[in-house]
Amino acid sequence: MLAAPINPADINMIQGTYAILSELPAVGGNEGVGQVVKVGSCVTSMKPGDWVIPADAGLGTWRTEAVFPEETLLRVPGDIPVLCAATLSVNPCTAYRMLADFETLRPGDSVIQNAANSGVGQAVIQIAKAFGIRTINVVRDRPDLPKLVERLMSLGADHVITEEMLRKPDMKDLFKSIPKPRLALNCVGGKSTTEMLRHLQPKGTMVTYGGMAKQPVMVPVSAFIFKDVKLRGFWMTQWKKDQMHNKDSLKSMVESLCELVRKGQLTAPACTEVPLEDYRTALEASMKPFTSSKQILIL
Repeated sequence: MLAAPINPADINMIQGTYAILSELPAVGGNEGVGQVVKVGSCVTSMKPGDWVIPADAGLGTWRTEAVFPEETLLRVPGDIPVLCAATLSVNPCTAYRMLADFETLRPGDSVIQNAANSGVGQAVIQIAKAFGIRTINVVRDRPDLPKLVERLMSLGADHVITEEMLRKPDMKDLFKSIPKPRLALNCVGGKSTTEMLRHLQPKGTMVTYGGMAKQPVMVPVSAFIFKDVKLRGFWMTQWKKDQMHNKDSLKSMVESLCELVRKGQLTAPACTEVPLEDYRTALEASMKPFTSSKQILIL
């Protein structure tokens, strides 16, 4: 193993609150990149020296070495930055699928998302920019807000607003220069979701892929009756399970993402590199509020 990030789902699995739980004793970590050292005599899809990432969740990537079945891994090019490869299989894949699978978006269309500074949020901004789709990005107010806004704008965000601004009449002015979104991406829940939904186009779709506020998604009845909005859910792990019989879609998506990385259109999220022996420090840092830097275990 070369490097592996700490994601919220990894913490939830350790806490026993995630939808999939490994049999104990288990190794933590669902994402990362490794270099093949040796292969069995029947292995055909990879060779020593190749870089590989998990094709599914639950492999346990927080370790220095491992033996995995061939079908649980996916080869990636070795000419992309190691941090990009290590963070490729969860957040960018989630962003890519949500942008591609729920609405037919064309250049000039817009998307609204909360938790825009998250790993998925940063990937959504960059992938949308590459596709010519404009983004309205909602973040929580915080002491270093101008710094965060600057960072997200540098990634390609069109607008960055706080949850409080979402509720103000000023939003009308924003929509003079950008069309109302046909797609909303929610990983927070609670009031943030309700306010975001108000700005969705009629017949638009809101996709929920997380619940950081630990509050339910609350939708006004009028949004269903008069705007005919669609509420959907997305879980990358389930999508991958659905593709296990034929990995062409997964391989094609990973190739597309790697090409964006090569072109400089997709970068790793803001990262803090931590040696494996300091894993306690990394775990504690990953659970602090207002975290904009992903902890990466260097193995």
